Amino acid sequence: MPRDADPRDCSIADTLDLVGERWSLLAIRELSYGVRRFDQIVHNTGASRDILTARLRKLESGGVIRRERYSDHPVRHEYHLTPAGAELYDVLLVLMRWGDRHLNAGDPPVRWQHSCGHPVAPRVVCAHCGDEARTGTHSPTGRGARTP
Repeated sequence: MPRDADPRDCSIADTLDLVGERWSLLAIRELSYGVRRFDQIVHNTGASRDILTARLRKLESGGVIRRERYSDHPVRHEYHLTPAGAELYDVLLVLMRWGDRHLNAGDPPVRWQHSCGHPVAPRVVCAHCGDEARTGTHSPTGRGARTP
């Protein structure tokens, strides 16, 4: 880190320290889809076994996932999202929508349909007024807030 650096205290940075790596987010995606077994997570993500093992351990120690034994001989575990981990699915939906618009315009690889029958199109909104939370509609406060 440069000597003159003064990193902003920020929950985004803290979250990225825990889950902000490709294989971690793809493992969370698979768990969100109901995939529980290590071999299937490896297969569906393309992660190497050693990297995926390290990412799953970090997610477990961070309270994002939990392991449950399903076999004693040999010892095998399934992985499940904790309530905190399940909340990350909202983040994945927003990332997916961005990728659908900017990387796969016209041909998204996966489409989700809501139980109401319409395509899922996630939005980030203010919980109080319901307006979209976009750049310019809100301002930072708190210990990590700085003005330019």
